[in-house]
Amino acid sequence: MRILKLTEETRKNLQEDLLKRSPNSYRQYEEQVHHIIEEVREKKDEALFAFTKQFDGAKLDSGNVRVTKEEIEEAYRLTDNKLIDVMKKALENIKAYHEKQKQYSWFDSRPDGVMLGQKVTPLARVGVYVPGGKAAYPSSVLMNVLPAKVAGVGKIVMTTPCDREGKVNPATLAAATLAGVDEIYKAGGAQAVAALAFGTESIPKVDKIVGPGNIYVALAKKAVFGHVSIDSIAGPSEILVLADKTANPRYAAADLLSQAEHDELASAILITDSEALAEQVSCEVDKFTAVLSRKDIIEKSLENYGCILVAENMDAAIEAANEIASEHLEILTSNPFETMMKIRNAGAIFLGEYASEPLGDYFAGPNHVLPTNGTAKFFSPLSVDDFIKKSSIISYSKEALEPIYQDIVQFAVSEQLTAHANSINVRFEE
Repeated sequence: MRILKLTEETRKNLQEDLLKRSPNSYRQYEEQVHHIIEEVREKKDEALFAFTKQFDGAKLDSGNVRVTKEEIEEAYRLTDNKLIDVMKKALENIKAYHEKQKQYSWFDSRPDGVMLGQKVTPLARVGVYVPGGKAAYPSSVLMNVLPAKVAGVGKIVMTTPCDREGKVNPATLAAATLAGVDEIYKAGGAQAVAALAFGTESIPKVDKIVGPGNIYVALAKKAVFGHVSIDSIAGPSEILVLADKTANPRYAAADLLSQAEHDELASAILITDSEALAEQVSCEVDKFTAVLSRKDIIEKSLENYGCILVAENMDAAIEAANEIASEHLEILTSNPFETMMKIRNAGAIFLGEYASEPLGDYFAGPNHVLPTNGTAKFFSPLSVDDFIKKSSIISYSKEALEPIYQDIVQFAVSEQLTAHANSINVRFEE
């Protein structure tokens, strides 16, 4: 891996390079995505099935687009029983973690007849997009569906691409069954996002769309935002390891590669105040890469977006980590909890040498749907909050309103909104 001195210039150049990976940088695809969305919006099933044939090679119609109970049962049988057991354990951890995020309606009454409050309501219908193709990610099914279930969403609809024979990955269907998805449809790409956003004869319209996908899915979610809500526009995976001289170089190297193997746009960065550790980690990265199955992807990822930055001291390293605001941040220092208190920006923070990133991806319980491309400065992980909405509650008696009504009238008149003022005044006419 490249080893560079951490300076203002190297940090700025690194951030600029990372931002180039954002879906917002791929405007050449937007015209095609908008065409697909408009076609599905206008022609509904006809366009959905045509695009599925064009892009996935599968011949679908209203009779086979929905995954049947028999197909789900077959998928469950085809999935390794050991994997089923692991998914059940992970499901319990994920559910337990998100249960602690639940919010409840509240009301506050005063003796003068004022009642204020907040009513919490789960969303009625949520669409979960699950990628297909060569890779299957049943862990993403659990992470996207379970917070919605905990929140009390009325109906969860899942779309996922099928192969040319109309088959969906068995592990994906098994995970959906365990998580409690209500309906599953064979649809992928921008056309699936459009179907969820606007509805077709076969696929119901939803209120919110969540889930990862390729550049077409990301841009489609961006395009339909406003017609429906979305979770975020996710960019490629990224990890930042913050380490001092006490860190185990093999652990640090292995953890960097856990994200570099995702795709060629993935980012893996080590920031340390130890030149010796930097050299050791670089050597371990080379050793691991030589024997790992996704060697070609890892090498391109590290070449383009991999880097080891050597800082003057730990404070400078922490400052750089806060500026980069990585999706995953591992802290491998002598006192990781003390270091963590200085971190302001990160999607998920992993503390200590036995909390490696895959623990969060699969099993620990916190959500692995995280902000990328520096958006951890203002976005949070997917949570129960993403599947509820809040309504303000206001109730005043005449006795409570009378002492303040002229204040409200004055405010309204100052903004030249006389109908607002009248709405208050009319209640105190003689």
